[in-house]
Amino acid sequence: MTQSWGYAAQQSTTPLAPISFSRRDLADHDVAVEIDYCGVCHSDIHSVRNEWGNAIYPMVPGHEIVGRVTAVGSSVSKFKVGDRVGIGVIVDSCRTCPGCKAGEEQYCEVGVTLTYGAYDKYGDLTHGGYSNNIVTDEHFVHSVSTKLDPAGVSPLLCAGITTYSPLRHWKVGPGKKVGVVGLGGLGHMGLKFAHSFGAHVVQFTTSASKTADAKRLGADDVVLSNDADAMKKELNSFDFILDTVSAVHDLNAYLPLIKRDGVYCQVGLPDQPPTIQMGNLLFKRRALSGSIIGGMAETQEMLDYCAEHNITSDVEVIPIQEINEAFERVVKADVKYRFVIDMASLKKP
Repeated sequence: MTQSWGYAAQQSTTPLAPISFSRRDLADHDVAVEIDYCGVCHSDIHSVRNEWGNAIYPMVPGHEIVGRVTAVGSSVSKFKVGDRVGIGVIVDSCRTCPGCKAGEEQYCEVGVTLTYGAYDKYGDLTHGGYSNNIVTDEHFVHSVSTKLDPAGVSPLLCAGITTYSPLRHWKVGPGKKVGVVGLGGLGHMGLKFAHSFGAHVVQFTTSASKTADAKRLGADDVVLSNDADAMKKELNSFDFILDTVSAVHDLNAYLPLIKRDGVYCQVGLPDQPPTIQMGNLLFKRRALSGSIIGGMAETQEMLDYCAEHNITSDVEVIPIQEINEAFERVVKADVKYRFVIDMASLKKP
């Protein structure tokens, strides 16, 4: 077994605190990674606090992992010791269902193994990136360019691919008018990608103070969604709207802005179901859809695209000792735009 240490929640009401645990020895296709940086995703908070139910403790969160390969199994062909790599939201899938065979492991029909808070095929509880190391099958490990800041790369493994995938799937690009709802960890990446793909991008926000930053990140226009007159001017004009908001909000405020046959895609995950006025879909043949992360090939494609176009997340780097404070700040939306833990701050207990 491999000795590991990190920060874990022992139950839904306790703060994260130091923990020692073991990871499995390397199987033939496994890669051992020393973790350098791990992003803080809002889903880490939902999971730790059991806000989605079915949490398993102790829980070591973290699925936006960047580090260096320290050992490889006997049959590993993709990586060698010293390579910079990334690990995202999932660390296994069945590999045989139609979703997996199509390269969309995130939609595995048998069910994926999450990077933390799940039992893997060995019967072990998975622990995530708020730790010093991780052991993962090479299929679920990605090459990370040394041209990019590794701290800024970390959130790409979740926030990045969560927004990249639907924008690519619905062919966002030149000649398309695209809206982004929310300017947080997900939203700022959706904005960067849509702009990079050549679309005309409109950022929706409830705060006028975010206008300058939205334009810095690539917005062509900024619309205050609480301004009824401003919203009315946008009716029937969007090809695609990407909604990144995880708080409960009214989708009916945005659906009329989509033109005939346009698409509204939800990637934020509110904890209560929305109420949809069906007329907002029926009378313009609008589509309401959702999306999660991306398959392994698409995730690598995104990382390569980011390296080519110098795209990373805007991050605030923190020591692991500040993680509980960071959780509270995320809940208050007091971060621009993603916390990333410098795992060099993690000391062996």
